Amino acid sequence: MAIELEKVSKGYYPSSSPLSRVMDAILGRTADMSLVLKPFSLNIQHGEIVGLIGVNGAGKSTLLKLIAQTTLPTTGVVSVKGSVCALLELGAGFHPDMTGRENIFLGGAVAGMSTAEIQDRFDEIVQFAGLDAVIDRPVKTYSSGMMMRLAFSLATSVDPDILILDETLSVGDGHFAKKSFDRIMGFKEAGKTILFCSHSMYQVQAICSRVIWMDEGVVRMDGSPPEVIAAYTDFMTLLGAAERPLEGAQNDIPSGSHEWGTPRILKVEVSSDGVIGHQLPVRSGTSDVTIRLAFEAHSPKAAPLPVVGVVLVGANGQAVTSASTRHDGYDFSLNANGRHHTMITFPHLDLLAGSYWVHVYLLCDQGLHIYDKARMVAELVVTQDSLEQGIVRLPHEWAPVSPDIFNLAG
Repeated sequence: MAIELEKVSKGYYPSSSPLSRVMDAILGRTADMSLVLKPFSLNIQHGEIVGLIGVNGAGKSTLLKLIAQTTLPTTGVVSVKGSVCALLELGAGFHPDMTGRENIFLGGAVAGMSTAEIQDRFDEIVQFAGLDAVIDRPVKTYSSGMMMRLAFSLATSVDPDILILDETLSVGDGHFAKKSFDRIMGFKEAGKTILFCSHSMYQVQAICSRVIWMDEGVVRMDGSPPEVIAAYTDFMTLLGAAERPLEGAQNDIPSGSHEWGTPRILKVEVSSDGVIGHQLPVRSGTSDVTIRLAFEAHSPKAAPLPVVGVVLVGANGQAVTSASTRHDGYDFSLNANGRHHTMITFPHLDLLAGSYWVHVYLLCDQGLHIYDKARMVAELVVTQDSLEQGIVRLPHEWAPVSPDIFNLAG
């Protein structure tokens, strides 16, 4: 086992400071401890990729801090075998008045590296972060993005046995986001043990071999990604906390700034039987639905071309079906302006009656990291003549069989 937790719990007293807790002890005042994690046991094997899911306040980050040994359990024993790299709060240990160079040596020492090891890795850390020109400036002059890049590069420069990620699958924008994602995937391919806490069910299911669902300080479910994620999604839907489309369809093309080189969506058009709109009537099994997309993908580092993904989502926020250029083997090239224009058609769309939303994504070449997205670009209002029930009409055939199969006479 890489990680073993035996009857572990974590709690806090309501007193706001160590001094008040000392006074409580001196005066004999008692207070009930609030348990963030209730007693439980957990084993994680070497090489497992474990996802942690749950609503905010479920105890996920506390569990990761216990395993990273940045906090101690109230009860029980935490046993961790091997070196640990924990990406919990990027840049939290940086001193603002010190330069980037000085913070690398300070942070490396805190992480357990010797001065010689830091010197050997220094150039690679700086180059990966892309901060060669500013490494001797105080980090208080860095932008938040520069701080994240330096912190990520430093933290992952260690070759850990166990990697802990708290909502930090990739950081930064554009080219650096792709580099950071590739580095983390390299840890996976090397057989490292990875704990990944995220609200992105898509990434959790794509990356993890096991998922733990935490709720109110307890492990509610522990198993295979499809099984646990399906149960969690149903739970969130029942609570009314699942992500739901806003009232009225809208062309939700991102308007924020993009770093040059980051693939981005320029325009999306959705049509039903040739009519373009944001709320489209669709006849089940008859109408052709087409999604046209324009995007650009300049790259200063000749990065691989992005993947285009399309997802049709039901009214409850759950994906009904999806398609991607990577899965379908669709090859494309960019024009002289670094742009591409493409379309996908769902002929005789076999969704049954209901409202469905169209989401479009630009992802990395592995189809996991999201560069850009356009959600709720159109609402498909599907009607049908038949009385079939469900979400989608699947191909099927009827045929007679011999009564002998059922051991029936006649």
